[in-house]
Amino acid sequence: MLAPYRRLFTRPGTLAFTLAGLLARLSMSMTGVSLVVLIAERRGSYALAGTVAAAGLVAVAIGMPLIGRLVDRFGQARVTVPAVLYNLVPLGGLLLCVRLGAPDWTLHLCWAAGSAVPNLGGMARARWAHLLRDAPDDRHLANSLEQALDELCFMAGPVLGMVLCTTVAPEAGMLAAGGAGAGGALLFAAQRRTEPPTAARHASTSTSTTDGMRSPLRVPALRVLTLTFLSTGMVFGALDLTTVAYADALGNRPVAGGLLALVAAGSCVAGLVFGTLRPTGPAGARFLRGVAAMAGLLLLPLAAGLGGAGLALLGVALFVAGTGTAPTMVTGMTLIQELLPQRQLNEAMAIAVSGIMIGISTGSALAGALADHAGPGAGYWIPAGAAALALLIALAGRRHLGAGPRPPGRTASEPTVSATR
Repeated sequence: MLAPYRRLFTRPGTLAFTLAGLLARLSMSMTGVSLVVLIAERRGSYALAGTVAAAGLVAVAIGMPLIGRLVDRFGQARVTVPAVLYNLVPLGGLLLCVRLGAPDWTLHLCWAAGSAVPNLGGMARARWAHLLRDAPDDRHLANSLEQALDELCFMAGPVLGMVLCTTVAPEAGMLAAGGAGAGGALLFAAQRRTEPPTAARHASTSTSTTDGMRSPLRVPALRVLTLTFLSTGMVFGALDLTTVAYADALGNRPVAGGLLALVAAGSCVAGLVFGTLRPTGPAGARFLRGVAAMAGLLLLPLAAGLGGAGLALLGVALFVAGTGTAPTMVTGMTLIQELLPQRQLNEAMAIAVSGIMIGISTGSALAGALADHAGPGAGYWIPAGAAALALLIALAGRRHLGAGPRPPGRTASEPTVSATR
């Protein structure tokens, strides 16, 4: 299964930026659990840990598209290096405030100040899109690889963060995440030969010099994808919290981490397999099929939860449900690469990721409220409903995704130019 992926790394520099980006993304997946454990241990409040994490998540969701626009304009290295070095300052401030017993509002302020987070996953995909601009099959393979690496990080990162926080010191997880994130991002920025050109370099061949200054959200397809990804983020957030609550209700809360790893494992395997399949038909139609499959498969955890199934059956249901997310995410990112010009690619993908992050926060809040007022399995209605909402949004916007009748005024010979006006 992995053999087709080898040809991706025959291109000079691809292995270096992939490994560096993987290290940086691993640190991001460590941060959430490390932050919660740190504040809960030093301050004795999970509620405070949750609000601090939410403040940071909202700030990053706002800041990431702005960083993406700067990346498109000035280049990945010129923006990533100062952003990474800056983010070390609020991280250090947070650790000091927690340790010294500073007021709670200082924790919110410090964590929200660390909003200049570059979208390393998006920048890696932008590099692949540039390098493989004339090889659509290999681009599909690369997007599948990146999604599988994302899921690998979500499997390993929380476990590593928890181990460091509980066996070394409560601050160890955050320190390791900060060091690995900064080191990986700086190594990624150092790979200059694979860096895509900036918007300024595209300007000489652009038909409109003002296009690069406009928001990518002017493209209807990106609005549809962002709303769909927001609903998908609600799936992720609600599924995580509901699974923890379900395991806790059965007296096996420590097992929750393993159950969540099964979701990521299912998505990782599906992403790798999906990459080896030759894409057929328009990407918009494939995206609709992926969202429909995700919505259908998420009925399995709902049935297991409402039926009072044990943790073993729930684990099987979660693994199978996880296989529906990777094809959806891979095809969604492929659509962004096809419908947005290269000069706006980093900002567009950052907007999509911000939608996912806002969705995660919303899904967690809804599932938490339901877990407090209903049975432990009832929370699985939230991810199932969010997936159904994602399908409805995708169906409503299918003409913009190229999966339905063309929007008025667009001809078959000019899909991308019309979409960027």
